[in-house]
Amino acid sequence: MAPETALLWLRRDLRLHDNPALVAATAADRLLPVYVVDPRQYGVADFGGSDSFRFEKTGARRTTFRIEALADLRARLRSRGSDLVVRTGEPEVVLPDLVDRVDADAVHVHTRPTPEERAVEAWVEDALGGGPETPRIAGEAGGPPLVRHWGHTLYHPDDLPVDVADVADTYTPFRKRVESDATVRDPHPVPALPARPAVDPGTIPTAADLGIDAEPLDDRAVLDFEGGETSGLERVEEYVWETDSLRTYKGTRNGLLGPNFSSKLSPWLNEGCLSPRRVNEAVDRYEDRRVANDSTYWLRFELRWRDFFQFQFAKHGATAFTKGGIRRRDIDWVDDPAAFERWKRGRTGIPFVDANMRELNATGYMSNRGRQNAASFLANDLRIDWRKGAAYFETRLVDYEPASNYGNWAYIAGVGNDSRNRSFDVLGQAKRYDPDADYVTTWLPELDGLPPTAAHEPWRLSPEERATYGVELAVDYPRPMIDLTDA
Repeated sequence: MAPETALLWLRRDLRLHDNPALVAATAADRLLPVYVVDPRQYGVADFGGSDSFRFEKTGARRTTFRIEALADLRARLRSRGSDLVVRTGEPEVVLPDLVDRVDADAVHVHTRPTPEERAVEAWVEDALGGGPETPRIAGEAGGPPLVRHWGHTLYHPDDLPVDVADVADTYTPFRKRVESDATVRDPHPVPALPARPAVDPGTIPTAADLGIDAEPLDDRAVLDFEGGETSGLERVEEYVWETDSLRTYKGTRNGLLGPNFSSKLSPWLNEGCLSPRRVNEAVDRYEDRRVANDSTYWLRFELRWRDFFQFQFAKHGATAFTKGGIRRRDIDWVDDPAAFERWKRGRTGIPFVDANMRELNATGYMSNRGRQNAASFLANDLRIDWRKGAAYFETRLVDYEPASNYGNWAYIAGVGNDSRNRSFDVLGQAKRYDPDADYVTTWLPELDGLPPTAAHEPWRLSPEERATYGVELAVDYPRPMIDLTDA
């Protein structure tokens, strides 16, 4: 009998640990791990529909992170006698060619719930000869099957208390059901890797190859997010064990400055360098060896939030990306390109919003608290189409993930998974979470030296105070776009 060959199509699952698709593929006699750099993920794209707009799909930060993750995965595979084959092109073109070259018997892949990623899966399946347009018939010639696996959430959909189509549309009922009636599977260990067919591994492209201008690291960044499984596992070790920061997570998670106010695992989770079940396992061990408290519970609480959006997008599909969201609300959003540009650049005249947007632009990251306030200001105060803000975050965030990003934006804009008013009192939030204005003045140095209250509301300074502190509105710092007391 001829040896069986499997092709592993890697996407946002750039790791060896707890990788169900990898585990299944290693049952074959030969294994070819492949990553396809799809040019459609880079450059300018159209957000379709009647209110179409254009935006850059993948910005410099995430591009750099992904390239580092690919290099790390290749090194880890090579250390185990295998390799990562990298090709640039459309997966539905590249993969069938590789399948033919190695005579693959199956293609294994992690499926995703969002329409764009599902569409690419379907195109690949069709190109392999097993999709709906060319269905495979037992006993007849056909290409190898595309074998889908699910491996990016804490809970496997088969282990949910209800079918995905029946998952509650609000978080609390979902959380309570999974906490009481679902279990988290143990992470898969790294399997032994079969021999690799003799195929040129190819070159990992640079950011410049993809038309992306690399951006230097700003020394104010909370963390140097280096892509790859190695760095992701090191971050878990550092956050949980070395700094013992998990112990106080619930109390510090709304912080704005510093590396350890929150776990900051999202870039590695969202690019698949880190498994949420591996994180859960670390929390289990921490509770056994050190302490189980509100903070350890709350980190799992946030992992469940992440799961919730994954299952929501599996349930609602493309509806979640529409202007009215899954609630199909008819909201008359404002079309104001100049206002949107000021928000993007951190020039709204509202210091707390501007500081967060400038951190995002400079580093590719901002805190969850900052994201909520920046999103609320755009959608609820300026009344600009929430999808434009979500698309801008898609470009800039190093930890962008479709379901989490668009799900949270829709939630804040009142068209998503919560019927409550999600409008934030931005000034109140600023004073509560940045009482000394340390965060604002870090990212808005033109306001450095002002008392905290004045730094958050510089428009309230008298002419004499402006002269004293050397701050002139509309010169040193913009006047506010709107009066938040009336917003």
